[in-house]
Amino acid sequence: MLALVGPTSSGKTTLMEALLQVTGAVDRRVGGDKVGDSSPEARARGHSVELNLAGFEFMGDRYCVVDCPGSLEFCADLDAALPAVDLAVVVAEPDAAKAGLLQPTLRELERLGLPHALFINKMDLARGALSDLLAALATVSAAPLVARQIPTWEGEKVNGFIDLALERAFVYRANEPSTQVEIPGDLRDAEAQARFHMLEQMADFDDDLLEQLLSDVTPSRDAVFADLVREMNEGLIVPVFFGSAQNGFGVRRLLKALRHETPPPERAAERLGIETGAYVLKAAYAGQSGKLAYARVFGKPLADGAEFVLPDAERCRAGGLSAVQGGVLRKLASASIGAVIAIGKVEAARAGQILSTTSQPQAVRAAAGARRPLFAVALSATNRKDDVRLSAALGKLIDEDPGLRLTHDPEAHQMILAGQGEGHVRLALERLKRRFGVEIDTEQPKTPYRETIQRAATQRSRHKKQSGGHGQFADVTVEIRPLPRGSGFVFSQRVVGGSVPKHWIPAVEQGVRDGLEKGQLGFPVTDLEVILVEGQTHSVDSSEMAFRLAGRLAMDEGLPGCGAILLEPIEKLTVYSPSPSASNVTSALTARRGQILGLAPREDWRGWERIEAYLPQSERLGLIAELRGLTQGLGAFEADFDHMAELSGRLAAEASAGSGVRT
Repeated sequence: MLALVGPTSSGKTTLMEALLQVTGAVDRRVGGDKVGDSSPEARARGHSVELNLAGFEFMGDRYCVVDCPGSLEFCADLDAALPAVDLAVVVAEPDAAKAGLLQPTLRELERLGLPHALFINKMDLARGALSDLLAALATVSAAPLVARQIPTWEGEKVNGFIDLALERAFVYRANEPSTQVEIPGDLRDAEAQARFHMLEQMADFDDDLLEQLLSDVTPSRDAVFADLVREMNEGLIVPVFFGSAQNGFGVRRLLKALRHETPPPERAAERLGIETGAYVLKAAYAGQSGKLAYARVFGKPLADGAEFVLPDAERCRAGGLSAVQGGVLRKLASASIGAVIAIGKVEAARAGQILSTTSQPQAVRAAAGARRPLFAVALSATNRKDDVRLSAALGKLIDEDPGLRLTHDPEAHQMILAGQGEGHVRLALERLKRRFGVEIDTEQPKTPYRETIQRAATQRSRHKKQSGGHGQFADVTVEIRPLPRGSGFVFSQRVVGGSVPKHWIPAVEQGVRDGLEKGQLGFPVTDLEVILVEGQTHSVDSSEMAFRLAGRLAMDEGLPGCGAILLEPIEKLTVYSPSPSASNVTSALTARRGQILGLAPREDWRGWERIEAYLPQSERLGLIAELRGLTQGLGAFEADFDHMAELSGRLAAEASAGSGVRT
């Protein structure tokens, strides 16, 4: 199983199509739709927004290829899929200025311990020296990049390559196998130097090879290939290949190399901690087919109707197996070890789970944590009659996409949909309309402002009502005092002589809490203490409800004299940015009323910075879009509530006006 990963527009989907074409899985000569990016949303955007799965056979072996989205907004799918992959092919452009775009992908592959190779695509458009390109790419890879080929040129265009392991030269032919030729005489010295450099890099991890080089002994070709396989599989080196997927250049040579060097499925099974069963790469709803679990088979072949044990010990049965070719499914009676298939009628399955075919559940080893949302909208059905449909549709979308999160804000009476960026959330809204027919209204999530008081006050309030029969009577005196920031609300009492019976004191507290739900500025009141001092009762008309209403009245009448102050939530942000963009990022945070706390190198990320800052929560709206605009789409942040801070002036007036209170 191969994963194609890398930045947006590097040509991953084009490479997948080329792999399918050169292996005969599709025939572009007779036309037809592409296998990759088959969803309307992907085609509208011109790039992948979800995993694309397809299969092909090459020289008697069966392969599955997973085309992965390149944008960080759509990469949550990768968290579950990548650990099940045998080898990743990182697709890059031949532009040294874009080398930094690879770093998030490479860091994740290195974290997983996933063997990977680099395919530099679009070599027909390459300009400049290969050495400059490799030097730029080397700065973003923890393991050394080992060039397996060097390009040959005809004028200013690449026309072929020399394979350094085979010591053979090839000339490209558009969408046809390359033609083997003699190594040009003027390139023999360059080929010898490049091959020796390749061997030197390999010798850093092989003492025998190092001794041979020091003794001027030429290693055998078989030994060289064996070393290349071992060192790549152990993550010691990253082999580099060249080509042009659009024209079919270098695709067959890449396939032949990967055929010998891709680790067996047992390595992925060990990484996952799976004995036997199916590992779910992703879940999706496919129209009348219902929910499908796209999964990889491990341990032993899987038959239709197999019984699974889920991680929570729930049992289910496979309701149909299908081979996957983009959006097309083909029924199967069974699936072999390592195959990637769609399994029907496993409603409880989730991405990143093991569907165990043993008698016991199996848990994934070192499962990835959920990605934290970076952008959110409040949404509601345009037609209230669609509320039930909206809830069901959102449940399915979140089941499919682990990067989405749905929450309910009871205070603001808003349903919040959050994702990995504005484009990610917009995609979800488009799918709600296209797939489920639900029209949506959206608005900004409300900021949870609070208010507090500046000074103390004593308030006596009486609730008295006579309407025939038993009336209502309660009289309370309370002291209202400000508390230090972050103290919350404290209720106490020092009633003496039973002026307020003990069994009604909780009712007073509840009434006070009722009165603090909306203060003078329109927001919940916090950081204060209310002390019940004394009260009066009536032998007939006093009741629990009367004292609750008196407690609330005490707040309504007492708070105006305490001097209201608006508080806004402040978050602590950790922002990750490439070093060249760090100054622009700090300026953007400052412009949003942010307070920079510190800047330091990001651990284990060469050429990246970690920026700590305080930022008002209200200023975070749209931050991820601005941040990515400043960082070539690479920036990210984490936000956590830290404290409440006073807000005054125009911004406070606008916030209070938004709550419906005139100031």
